[in-house]
Amino acid sequence: MRRVVSVWFPTLPTDRLGRPEGREGQGSSPNPLSHGSKGHGPWQGSGQRPDLASPVIIVASRVLTAVNEVAAGLGLRVGMKLAQAQALVPGLSVHDADPAGDAAALMRLAGWCLRYAPLAAADPPDGLWIDVSGSTHLHGGETRLLRDLVRRLTGQGLAACAAVADTPAVAHAVARFGGGGVVPPGGSVMADFPIEALRLPAEVLANLRLMGFERVGPLAAAARAPLVRRFGALLTLRLDQAAGKVFEPIVPVVPPELIQARLAFVEPLLTAEAFSTVIARLVALVCGDMERASLGARQLDLLFERVDGSVQAIRVGTARPVRDARHLGRMLDERLERVDPGLGVEAMRLVVAIADPLGFVQTSASLVETAIPDIAPLVDRLANRLGEARVYRIAPVESDVPERSVRRVPALATFAGGWPADLPRPVRLLDPPQPVEAMALLPDHPPVAFIWRRVRHRVRHADGPERIAGEWWKRDREMLSVRDYFRVEDEDGRRFWLFRRGDGSDVETGDMRWFLHGFF
Repeated sequence: MRRVVSVWFPTLPTDRLGRPEGREGQGSSPNPLSHGSKGHGPWQGSGQRPDLASPVIIVASRVLTAVNEVAAGLGLRVGMKLAQAQALVPGLSVHDADPAGDAAALMRLAGWCLRYAPLAAADPPDGLWIDVSGSTHLHGGETRLLRDLVRRLTGQGLAACAAVADTPAVAHAVARFGGGGVVPPGGSVMADFPIEALRLPAEVLANLRLMGFERVGPLAAAARAPLVRRFGALLTLRLDQAAGKVFEPIVPVVPPELIQARLAFVEPLLTAEAFSTVIARLVALVCGDMERASLGARQLDLLFERVDGSVQAIRVGTARPVRDARHLGRMLDERLERVDPGLGVEAMRLVVAIADPLGFVQTSASLVETAIPDIAPLVDRLANRLGEARVYRIAPVESDVPERSVRRVPALATFAGGWPADLPRPVRLLDPPQPVEAMALLPDHPPVAFIWRRVRHRVRHADGPERIAGEWWKRDREMLSVRDYFRVEDEDGRRFWLFRRGDGSDVETGDMRWFLHGFF
């Protein structure tokens, strides 16, 4: 199902004035879209830096075209005459409109948004599109994606509101007239919005209001033929796009500075075998360019340009910089099942969205030295199949409390230290520990049997107790808390990690209940 994000920048022209000259691409990576790049953000501001805590206005032909929040709070509005504004608010900071600069800023922002999905485009004059179909799970879901997107933009001094919906039209309307947020799949919210949400020309909107149309719902229910004769086909098109009856394509922005390759075809392609052949050629081309630039790919976007004007995309990522054509091609081939060619694909473009430095590595000349297996290709394939968040390794943390003694790290991360060899820990911990009914002699004997999920387990072997005290320096209520852990094996050979809450004699140390905390 298609899901589209619309981002609205209500005060983009004035927000740009508060930024110094941008410095995209400064940092360890020469790729300006790299997550590790430094600088002031994904866009450049003008050289002027007014105090945005004071009223600032943008003017074209002596008419206000943009105002910041402070000026709006003083009663200034877009469309007001400059002389009237200066009379109402003396000492205004007045700046000439720069439509070309605003458009360039939107294009840079669209390129920056490629971190969220392969398809991003400018929505002039004050917005962006991001087609996040199939990409939201990589960012923890749609709500988290929107929250992270808005947080990053506002952190760069940009007022932003974002919404996600099934169609660009609905997302655009909700971002500007609905306060943003997530519209559930199949949700219909356009009927209550004002007719301005349909993105119609100002003169059409004025005439519709003269006819008594204020909301989208009554307009959509009206007879189409008279409206088309008077206002043209654009009105019908906007209504059908809002209802999802007409597909609205998003033409993605591809920053020219990125390494990329494109192949067009005489006849449209439809089969996975044909796509795989083209992928091999595209990967060979970009790998050659990356080798000449001493770069390795961290993220690849493959765009399928369909004959109906729409674009499909797949994205793969790597745990470390890679320019092995065979490995990259194999990962892209594994994602072809997600591509809908429609009536055919007339061109394919492969873009290295994120790249990091990668030099040549001197291999050993020894005939007896054992090569260390490289698991990076395996990690890449698993991460692209299951999601990056599901492929990780466990690193130790200095804590005696079991659930606090581990943390997730990237699958290829390295770390020092480990757990004590004389205190074995289970390979799987339950979070939270699950209560069980156990029979045991107090204070120090292991259970002779326990019931978990209505199944009775008779203990054949046991080892313990291992006493773990609470971390009183973190929480006062752990001052006296105690856990006694036992490693037990039942009659079927299954091994469990049980603990009793309390020392077995003093009720202040715990309520003496038993819990299952893990499996060996």
